[in-house]
Amino acid sequence: MSVFSSSLFVFTFSFFVFFILTENSSCLAILSSKITRIPRELRVDYYAKSCPQLEQLVGSVTSQQFKQSPVSGPATIRLLFHDCFVGGCDASILIASKPGSKELAEKDAEDNKDLRVEGFETIKKAKEVVEKKCPNAVSCADILAIAARDFVHLAGGPYYQVKKGRWDGKISMASRVGSNIPRANSTVDELIKLFGSKGLTTQDMVALSGAHTIGFAHCKNFVSRLYNYRGKGQPDPDMNPKLLQALRMYCPNFGGNSDIVAPFDATTPFIFDHAYYGNLQSKMGLLASDQALALDPRTKSLVQDFAKDKQKFFQAFVAAIDKMSLVKVVRGKMHGEKRRDCSMHM
Repeated sequence: MSVFSSSLFVFTFSFFVFFILTENSSCLAILSSKITRIPRELRVDYYAKSCPQLEQLVGSVTSQQFKQSPVSGPATIRLLFHDCFVGGCDASILIASKPGSKELAEKDAEDNKDLRVEGFETIKKAKEVVEKKCPNAVSCADILAIAARDFVHLAGGPYYQVKKGRWDGKISMASRVGSNIPRANSTVDELIKLFGSKGLTTQDMVALSGAHTIGFAHCKNFVSRLYNYRGKGQPDPDMNPKLLQALRMYCPNFGGNSDIVAPFDATTPFIFDHAYYGNLQSKMGLLASDQALALDPRTKSLVQDFAKDKQKFFQAFVAAIDKMSLVKVVRGKMHGEKRRDCSMHM
C-alpha cells in the first residue's frame, strides 16, 4: 500500500470516528497593534518564591484533562491564540459577559462562539488548584500560557519554558474581535499583514499555523471549497480529489448536521507532529488559508522545510509561540489585575 493510500485510509477512519465531535474552528483573532518590548519582569522563575510548585499544579490538571478529554488540548491551545491576538495575552478571552450588559465580552463574540468548553474548563480547574496552594499570586494569563504549553508537549510536541509575570487584563470587549480574525479562506497576503501587525514574521506565521496538526474544524469553515469556491460554482482545484470526495460525504452543500467536524490533520489528528505540512504538499489542507501556504512562493519553501524536518518545525514553533505569548503583556495594578475567578474581573 502506498504512503498516500495509507494516509487516505487513516483519514477515512478518522472521519468515521471523529466527525460526531464538536470542535471550534475559529481562526486566530488579531488586532493591529504593534508588539512591544519584552517586559524585564517576565521570566521563567517569576513565581519561584510566591508559588514554586506552579508548573506541577497546572500539570496535574492538564495531564488529567488530556487523558479524560483529549480535545482539551487543541481547545486550550486555541484559547491562547485567541487571547493573545485580541488585545494581548491577558486572559481577556476568559471573561464572561455581564447579564444585561450592552457590551459583550470577547468570549461571546460571534467569531468565538465555537470555542470549545473544554478549554475554558481546563483553565478554571487549574486556577482552582493553584489558588488553594498559592492564593492571590498567579494570574489567569500565566496559567493559560502554561496549560497550552503542557498540551503541546502531551500531544507529542516540544517542551519549552514559559516566561511568566503577566497580569490579567481589565478590558474584554466582543467588538474588538470580529473584524480582526483571519478567516478560513484568508489569503497569504492577509495572513502576513495580520501576523506582522503583532510583530510576527512570515516564518512565525507558517510555524504557528502548524498548531493545526491537532484539532478539528466545522463544515461551515470549508464547505465553500467543496461546492462553490470563490463563487464559481466549482470545488477548489487545489483540494485533493479524494479528500474532496470524502468531505462531501459528510458536509452537504446545504443543510446537514452543524456539529459535524473534520480533522485539520487527517493522518494524525491527535498527535502534535509535522504531518500537517506533508498534507499541505499533497493538497490535503482542510482550510483554504492552510492550503494557500503550500502554494504561495513566500511560504511554500517553509512548508517544504517543515514537512521534511520535524525538529526544524518544533524549533520554529517554540520560537514563534514564545514571541506570540509576549504580545502586549499587561503589568501592574494600573492596567491589570490578578483574578481569583478567571471569568470575572476583580
